[in-house]
Amino acid sequence: MVPNLDKGLFWDWRYDEVDWQKTYRSVIERVLERGTKQEWEEIIRFYGMPKIVTALKDEIKFLPDYIIEEVSSYFNIRKEEMACFIRKQSRKGQWI
Repeated sequence: MVPNLDKGLFWDWRYDEVDWQKTYRSVIERVLERGTKQEWEEIIRFYGMPKIVTALKDEIKFLPDYIIEEVSSYFNIRKEEMACFIRKQSRKGQWI
């Protein structure tokens, strides 16, 4: 069984060879960052809300700021609970 996602989201992957369970974190991250709300619903259907919330809180280390805001609102998670936000806060500073 595979999720019903646009193959274009995974242009740099061998789509037909993706192990959807093993690569769930990368799939969730990719869909949240580049997918539509309909595709967000598809990963919820495919992986389940608990797995996505756990990935957001504990595993996904980077999402762009605008996606952090959207994800926080959509999944009803405080951004301060999200691993990517915590990591971003701990890495503040100017790069030269």
